[in-house]
Amino acid sequence: VLAHPKKIERNGSIVTPTIPSLPPSRPSSPAPESNSINTPTSITKKQARKRKGLPNDEDSQSQDAFLVTGPRTTGSLVAHNDDIVTRMKNLQMIELGRHRIKPWYFAPYPEEMVNLPCIFICEFCLKYRKSAKCLERHLKKCILRHPPGNEIYRYDTISFFEIDGRKNKQYAQNLCLLAKLFLDHKTLYYDTDPFLFYVMTEHDNRGFHIVGYFSKEKESSEDYNVACILTLPPYQRKGYGKMLIEFSYELSKFEGKTGSPEKPLSDLGLLSYRSYWSQTILEILLNLKPGECTERPQITIGEISEGTS
Repeated sequence: VLAHPKKIERNGSIVTPTIPSLPPSRPSSPAPESNSINTPTSITKKQARKRKGLPNDEDSQSQDAFLVTGPRTTGSLVAHNDDIVTRMKNLQMIELGRHRIKPWYFAPYPEEMVNLPCIFICEFCLKYRKSAKCLERHLKKCILRHPPGNEIYRYDTISFFEIDGRKNKQYAQNLCLLAKLFLDHKTLYYDTDPFLFYVMTEHDNRGFHIVGYFSKEKESSEDYNVACILTLPPYQRKGYGKMLIEFSYELSKFEGKTGSPEKPLSDLGLLSYRSYWSQTILEILLNLKPGECTERPQITIGEISEGTS
């Protein structure tokens, strides 16, 4: 189902995204000296973890994949010269809902996951598990049947959810990990606080199933309206990518901005956007009507830009 921009205004309602203030960064605590496990420092840490109510090993997932090893870079669509290691596929198969998908590229999942023939991902919260049995146990406890955040648009079976990368940090990080399996670059964000994520879903009686998403910075000095965009492989070549791009421009119009994706675009990103731009501009030109005193219809590039972004 593809929603025309006018349909988005008639049939759906878009709320202005809130831009919360970012928390100040805190210096990391120094690592304790290596000692036996019965030292007071170790006991204090265990008690602190218990007081904080941290999940046990079965329900928790390694946070090693979310460590930032350098300054955050922007532009998930931006082309980069990655090193060989980060371009090599390290997972054989993932199971996401009803789909088994072969990953395309490297993603920094924990080492214990890399050696498995298949990892199982909850399609609602995007947490990953080692086996189908572990996922089955997780689904009995998982309270989500749709992405966290606010549903800001619905048309037929298609919905968009707005997710704050600061308020829903773990979901946003899991989404970045999943997306990295199908994006040929290494600049996905594990520091998700400055970003909003817009997840597109298809819903049925079982819940809301993720189709794709795009992200953007809450505050962009260049008025970029997309940082990263992805349609999952089972839903590609069905028009969903066009709808994701179209929705990003509708948000920019609603905010009164002239938005565009981060540049330079990757090869696949450029192909997708050129296809959308060509079709949109062609529709505008075909719908032009001649003026009162002229035989040919006239329009400027500026008018096309204002009408499409």
